Amino acid sequence: MYRYTAAYIATGISARNVISVSEESVKRETQQGLRRPGATGPILVVDDDPYVLEISSKVLEEKGYPVIPCTCGEEALTRLRNNHARLIITDIKMPGISGIELLERIHGLYPKMPVILMTGFAELDMAIKAVKKGAFDFITKPYNPEYLIHTIEKADRYAELLQLEEDYRLRLEETVKQQTDEIFNLSREVINRLTAVAEFRDVETGAHISRIGLYAKKLGEALDLPLYFIDGLTYSSALHDIGKIGIPDTILLKPGQLDHDEFQIMKSHTTIGANILADSLHAYIQLGASIALHHHERWDGTGYPKGLAGETIPLEGRIVILCDQYDALISKRPYKPPLEHADVVKIITEGDGRTLPGHFDPEVLRAFRQVAPVFEEIHAGNQD
Repeated sequence: MYRYTAAYIATGISARNVISVSEESVKRETQQGLRRPGATGPILVVDDDPYVLEISSKVLEEKGYPVIPCTCGEEALTRLRNNHARLIITDIKMPGISGIELLERIHGLYPKMPVILMTGFAELDMAIKAVKKGAFDFITKPYNPEYLIHTIEKADRYAELLQLEEDYRLRLEETVKQQTDEIFNLSREVINRLTAVAEFRDVETGAHISRIGLYAKKLGEALDLPLYFIDGLTYSSALHDIGKIGIPDTILLKPGQLDHDEFQIMKSHTTIGANILADSLHAYIQLGASIALHHHERWDGTGYPKGLAGETIPLEGRIVILCDQYDALISKRPYKPPLEHADVVKIITEGDGRTLPGHFDPEVLRAFRQVAPVFEEIHAGNQD
């Protein structure tokens, strides 16, 4: 067993001076990129007994470990905040902050920091309890230097495994992010291309399609919906009328009002659009399919194609129907002149016999009242 003797430390060099030089070298090498902070950094040794502190530090220095000695828990916490320590070795029984309390406070700052406790046989039960609280290991005094080094090597391997796990997690997150970005960009490209196809056949222009997305975004924000859903609305709502590519030109481009039979055919653009977008693996395309199918369903059940009512209509459909109605009323069409913004707001919120407030989800209607001035700005700023 190791013996604490004056002869051992009678080298003419104080441990405090040795440690000071080591600490500066660690800082310098860390700044130069020669050391990886937290992996090859110094070891904090904490003990209120100056002889134990000096001898423990000397043992570690002789094995090539940089050391920062601390005489109390308060000093250890201060030095820890200013240095990228690899681990902490602390006496379990000290005045002021005890080793147990120091362990808890260190893990409050650095949950994965290995903490090794030094203890006499009398505190063995306390050390076992400390291990249960997260201490990496404990060493009984007087200790064999080889066992101390062996314990530190185990702690280093443990820290390396934690670092590998963290590196893997970060790489996995980055891979998922890249793949998500690729899927997102692919979805956007598909949406843009499908929208371009629809524009070739529809009198409603690309500006109309863009405005629907911007309207939907503002309603989503006013409703305090999740960001991912708002993003989906913004892009996927462009597909709301994709089914019109399946409507004959004689009906789609007719300058006047449609008769009953023609209107029945026109209504089929909802199911045609949903069928075009059906069974996609991409979330935005799936959302677009729902919007295409449901953006003419009314809250009171008088819409189409299924006559759904209330919350049986998906939220995206309840939002886009109001956006589409607003843009249809304020824009020029072959069969009607444009209306003023104030008149459109009044029709949507109060009704005109043809359009009724009961057609819209009350919460969506409330959000529209809140952001209606922004709708006017969107329409004015997004013309062909």
